[in-house]
Amino acid sequence: MTTVRQVQVTFDCAQPERVARFWCEVLGYVPPSPPEGFATWDDANAALPPEQRDAWFACSDPTGVGPRLFFQRVPEGKVVKNRVHLDVRVGTGLAGAERLAALEAERDRLLALGATCVRVMLADEENESCIVMQDVEGNEFCLD
Repeated sequence: MTTVRQVQVTFDCAQPERVARFWCEVLGYVPPSPPEGFATWDDANAALPPEQRDAWFACSDPTGVGPRLFFQRVPEGKVVKNRVHLDVRVGTGLAGAERLAALEAERDRLLALGATCVRVMLADEENESCIVMQDVEGNEFCLD
């Protein structure tokens, strides 16, 4: 049996490049270079048949540590809660008011990028605070 060495996370979406560029900003990821022979992604897309244009986009961690994110266009829209989501770990090692302040600062940054805040879950006896968010197409993720 082989050992898995890498994981790619794939998002179904309506506008792959838009969603990918949002996640680039969230995570500090970078998009790939345009295919060989093309100066820009717009040039590469223009060379494709219309039904294949803007069908996918990707981004990756420039350090090579995090997983590659792949975004593929699908015809149907999102209708229910994600069964898998990303946790964006901005409060690691923080507790109480300091943690909540870090989460709120990141929430505000992401709101300016087009994210939506779903709810703030305040710390209780068992859990630290976290914030449930949605990306530009409504995919849930958490700031924790």
